[in-house]
Amino acid sequence: MRGYAPIEDHGLIGDLQTAALVTRNGTVDWFCLPRFDSPSVFGALLDSQRGGYFGIAPDGVRYVSKQLYLPDTPILITRFISADGVAEITDFMPVTGERATNRHRLVRMVRMIRGSMRFKVECRPRFDYGRQRHDLEVRYEGYVFRNPSLELTLNPVGKVRRLLRERESGDDAGDLVGFVTLHEGDTGGAVLESAAARGPRVIPVDEVEVMFEQTRDYWRHWLDRSRYTGRWREMVERSAITLKLMTYAPTGAMIAAPTAALPEEIGGTRNWDYRYTWIRDTSFSVRALLGLGFTDEVSRYMNWLDERIREAGDNAIPLKIMYRVDGSSDLEEEVLDHFEGYRGSGPVRIGNGAADQLQLDIHGEALDAMHLADEQGIRASHQVWRSTVRMVDWVCENWDQPDAGIWESRSHPRDYTYGRLMSWVALDRAIRLSNRHGRPGDLTQWIRHRDAIYNQIMQRGYHRGRRAFVQSYETDVLDASLLIMPSVGFVTPTDPMWQSTLRAIDQDLVSDSLVHRYKPSAAPDGLPGDEGTFNMCTFWYVAALACSGRLEDARLTFEKMFTFSSHLRLYAEEIALTGEQIGNFPQAFSHLSLITTAVALNDLLDAEGRRR
Repeated sequence: MRGYAPIEDHGLIGDLQTAALVTRNGTVDWFCLPRFDSPSVFGALLDSQRGGYFGIAPDGVRYVSKQLYLPDTPILITRFISADGVAEITDFMPVTGERATNRHRLVRMVRMIRGSMRFKVECRPRFDYGRQRHDLEVRYEGYVFRNPSLELTLNPVGKVRRLLRERESGDDAGDLVGFVTLHEGDTGGAVLESAAARGPRVIPVDEVEVMFEQTRDYWRHWLDRSRYTGRWREMVERSAITLKLMTYAPTGAMIAAPTAALPEEIGGTRNWDYRYTWIRDTSFSVRALLGLGFTDEVSRYMNWLDERIREAGDNAIPLKIMYRVDGSSDLEEEVLDHFEGYRGSGPVRIGNGAADQLQLDIHGEALDAMHLADEQGIRASHQVWRSTVRMVDWVCENWDQPDAGIWESRSHPRDYTYGRLMSWVALDRAIRLSNRHGRPGDLTQWIRHRDAIYNQIMQRGYHRGRRAFVQSYETDVLDASLLIMPSVGFVTPTDPMWQSTLRAIDQDLVSDSLVHRYKPSAAPDGLPGDEGTFNMCTFWYVAALACSGRLEDARLTFEKMFTFSSHLRLYAEEIALTGEQIGNFPQAFSHLSLITTAVALNDLLDAEGRRR
């Protein structure tokens, strides 16, 4: 493999415990085992020479490639079209279930639709982010890549059993390079399996077809539970599938993205590991999933969140901002010095040093999620409520202090308006929950602090000169995170203070409908370089326009955002000035905010239509 595929030129497949990225040319260049947050075995996404990959592509022929998902599934089809013929690779991972396992299967079916083609197959794993060597055992029926910590078994499918292994002179890396010629009507491929129960074998095509049908049926039955019938249904449902792919089935926790260290600026240093569960992201997902009717997913996530609340409340400490999918919090950050980074964008970081930051807002997101789930009958237990009370009391005692903010600034803490806003949400939702069910809590204290936060934001968070709510009390810098103020109920959309804030954001942070989260040059965050526009912020901007009465502007901006999606309707974290997608991919925040915005905007457009 040479060079790097554009970030947006990838498809995502997964089995609800881990995931893989596949490029348009049929290369798996990112795959971690046995979990999302485990070390990579294919990591060419972060170093094309040292990272490892699994490629299947036509050899010795000029071709164009196209990709699509099998409708209503995450089964990825890559088509190769040439004068010699047409072939398809179908990539998928059979769903593993809700019990954590080290056994995972990556299925790569190759079909020759027309004509004949010679394919080159390269399987070059690099265990533990390329830090551990491995051996290749060649058997009559297949191949085993082995090192002390992990085994990968490559099982040929159908005619691919004719693979011939090549060894380049002096190559002792233990890689497999083979060739196979397929003719019209042939089906072949390979199944790559970790922690296999038996040695390699040639798998009959019929057996792989059964795996395919079971995987297809699982996803279609799951998607049938969606109750969304509004506009942009295809975009919404693809986002829902993507969020589900990023959910760890054994616990119900959702990761922020399946990748690590993809840059927010090509050549820049803002390269973070997102393979963890942020309280903020997953709590926002509750609104998105409930909007589509996926209450089972919400219930499982709330069980996971309840455990985190009990840990925090019982120890009288704040929630951590992120955890591993199993609820542990050992996220020590380190740099992989031997990886050059995507297109030379180093350093390559794994782990996340922001895990121990104080970010006051996450209590508001967690309580809002609890409140929304409660409205759908997903109620917290007595023990969880007791812990919630202790957590809310902690918020009362600690909300009025500097923190790192939603954007996880690595410079000095500040009095961020967003942190105060979501602390207000935490108290407001706790008060509502207590009143709704008559549950105990120090309501007098909660109301007093809630009102104090409200008054402080109105007095210090609103900059009279800018005529806008600003990022922090010490500056006049605007911040797109405050676009959610109307949706959480802090201000009414028609309030003059909000209307002038929206106009200020129009002028300062919006660039041809795309929205910057803030200007790093105006509010240094401890890191060099710049960044693109944030997709989540653009979707929040659409929602803010819509609820503020600017429906035409909202709809046009929303439709423009679709032009920035990938060919598979996936979104990374950001859009670069060049229009390409950058940052970790795909990004849960982008997709969940697309869903909530689509639901809200569709309802407002329907209401507008009824009034005419």
